[in-house]
Amino acid sequence: QVQLVESGGGLVQAGGSLRLSCAASGRTFSSGGMGWFRQAPGKERDFVATINWSGGSTDYADSVKGRFAISRDNAKNTVYLQMNSLKPEDTAVYFCAIRGGKNYYRDRGTYDYWGQGTQVTVSS
Repeated sequence: QVQLVESGGGLVQAGGSLRLSCAASGRTFSSGGMGWFRQAPGKERDFVATINWSGGSTDYADSVKGRFAISRDNAKNTVYLQMNSLKPEDTAVYFCAIRGGKNYYRDRGTYDYWGQGTQVTVSS
């Protein structure tokens, strides 16, 4: 069993920054690919960013490329999402997830465990 707990969400003005954290417990964190997803009201849960087990490979949705950065610290069992130049359309609940394989994937169906989410609201 794995537990994931997100933190760092909040209210920020457009153009501002936030750093989300996702702390994992319950299994070998360092062996799994991790991902961040987001869900706006009335919409599906969309891919944001993903990172492989070592942190050496990442992938981003086109909408956040160049503004967001995913990273991980396996010694702390934590994955991060640095969000810069935030836009109102980034407003959503952000979820982290872990998968059993080492690689990264955009497909949310490949992830085994999810956190409860943290709200990010960007005002214009």
